[in-house]
Amino acid sequence: MSIKKKVFAVAATMTMVGGVSTVGLMSANASTPSCGKTCVTGYGQEYGPSFVLDVLRQGEKVGQPLILFRASNSDPAEDFTYSDDGTVADFYAAGLVSKGLNYAYPGDEAYELEYSPYGVDSGLCTGVGSTAGNGTAVTLQPCGASSKTVWVVDEADGSDGYYPVINGSDTSFSNPYVLHYPGNGYPTDMPRPALNTYTLQEYSSGAVYTNEMWTETDGS
Repeated sequence: MSIKKKVFAVAATMTMVGGVSTVGLMSANASTPSCGKTCVTGYGQEYGPSFVLDVLRQGEKVGQPLILFRASNSDPAEDFTYSDDGTVADFYAAGLVSKGLNYAYPGDEAYELEYSPYGVDSGLCTGVGSTAGNGTAVTLQPCGASSKTVWVVDEADGSDGYYPVINGSDTSFSNPYVLHYPGNGYPTDMPRPALNTYTLQEYSSGAVYTNEMWTETDGS
């Protein structure tokens, strides 16, 4: 049985027992009409829904960078779907994440986000090409192949519907590596600043930096 099928099988079992939670959704979308309600649109707290997750130049290939780009329902580079979702424990049972990650976040929501231009699955998910660290580029990677395309919603550090998301390859559980937008960049800069992973950053108040806080909406 494939990893993807195993995750869905485990999730289905969990649903019968008591239900698998889903990531909270907010009201905005930039999905093309072809993708519609099946798609999700991701964006960050720092710039809000005006600038959303986007594949640079619509490049459907391994290693293509992820950026933020102005929201548009005619841009297929902003079309994403869930390839798999469930809890970290589900992904661990499927053999896709480490024992350490499961120990640290067993009940937290986890997912793979697949690039699906015009609603067509590409087999490529947002992830990292090597173990997450400071400045590791977030790019398109094969879905369901490793922990590198798994993202964990850090529910404990969430605020106002936004959450840090930890890369599944993380090995630093006390200071996890999360999805990060470069602090010295702006979405309209040229060349486009690319997303990466970075250690979770907090203000003195304990609030997480806004460039590491994320949410998404469905395509309805």
